[in-house]
Amino acid sequence: MNHIPIVVLMLGLFSSAAAASGDFFAALDQMISAEKDSLVSIRRQLHANPELSNREFETAKFIAGHLRSLGLEPREGVAKTGVVAIIQGGKPGPCILLRSDMDALPINETTNLPFCSRNPGVMHACGHDIHMTVLLGAATVLTKMRNELQGSVKIVFQPAEEGAPAGEEGGASLMIKEGVFDNPPVTAAFALHVDPLLDVGNVALRAGSDMANGDIFQITIEGKRSHGAWPHLGIDPIPIAAQIVLEFQTLMARTQDALKPAVLSTCIIEGGNRWNILAGSVHLSGTVRTLDAAQRDDIKTRMEKIVQANCSAFGTTYVFNYARTAPMVVNDPTIAKRARGILESALGEEHVRESPAQMIAEDFGYFTERVPSLYFHLGVRNEKLGMTAPVHSDLFKADENSIPVGVKAVCSLALGYPASTP
Repeated sequence: MNHIPIVVLMLGLFSSAAAASGDFFAALDQMISAEKDSLVSIRRQLHANPELSNREFETAKFIAGHLRSLGLEPREGVAKTGVVAIIQGGKPGPCILLRSDMDALPINETTNLPFCSRNPGVMHACGHDIHMTVLLGAATVLTKMRNELQGSVKIVFQPAEEGAPAGEEGGASLMIKEGVFDNPPVTAAFALHVDPLLDVGNVALRAGSDMANGDIFQITIEGKRSHGAWPHLGIDPIPIAAQIVLEFQTLMARTQDALKPAVLSTCIIEGGNRWNILAGSVHLSGTVRTLDAAQRDDIKTRMEKIVQANCSAFGTTYVFNYARTAPMVVNDPTIAKRARGILESALGEEHVRESPAQMIAEDFGYFTERVPSLYFHLGVRNEKLGMTAPVHSDLFKADENSIPVGVKAVCSLALGYPASTP
């Protein structure tokens, strides 16, 4: 595929080093390379000091300080701890949004990295430290190129992507509620996520559904305590819960179309307080992921019927809560097509892959519901260095050579997308 027209458009943007050398991307590489050591240091600082959702106070201060050092005027406290800044270009054009998430996970890190988490039980196990570093790097480069930038770029650091604490608002939906798409109005949004299945040096994207609807279920089954030797005098909620979990798997295997990807995982079972006393109650919690709206509704309905039937059979009651936490991430086909051309020109066709739809959920889906958007994947896998663990693992590690690749991809989109828009 020939992307010479896009290269020509981007060469026309950059009037100094690239015009002299005739190579926009070589000049961009040089600018990013000059920042690499600083960016690696930033990444390690962020990785060593992770904070949980809606508690990213020090992270926000660090980000805002870096943005001020670039001459920007960040707005803090957006959606509790979010940070937003605008890079105003020197040429007329649209406002596009670049977004990174900020929060870490409640995981005790076991990587033994020299910059391992200093906060026990908290870890950047989903790569948000890489995401923030890439966006800070892109902000650094784009501020130096603002005279060549068409329109403006809204830099958004979003808290609570992993979900706000119980009883709190947060994340993408709260940022939208507080006007992140306004002043100036945003016409397109871009974001990325690390991918430990994709080798470093590569990116991947797709048009249409990219990530799944993400739902949470919480079920409490009431029991009646009795001595473990006299179960007939009580109501034992543990076998009821066990039967429900097994029937959930049958639900997925025997009532859902095998050609429609869907996942139902029970991830927490809690109940009981002594080895010879029937549990007073059992709590189940987990997640459902779908790529089809009708299927999403059907699975929820069937789940509650299973819970109701099993509890009724043993004469007990239940509480069934089901929350829809993130909509599908859907990439706009037109933006995806333009972005693929830009990224192939920037990184080389061999480094831009087709991404499969994934059952992981991401609240960037709220952004894709509002404006045409693109969510792409950044390779961080390096088998030779043993960097192969999945995200949300206590062993997750990302190859830092992915950082300049991500910065180049984001900068190329920020500069090239407005230029390629009719």
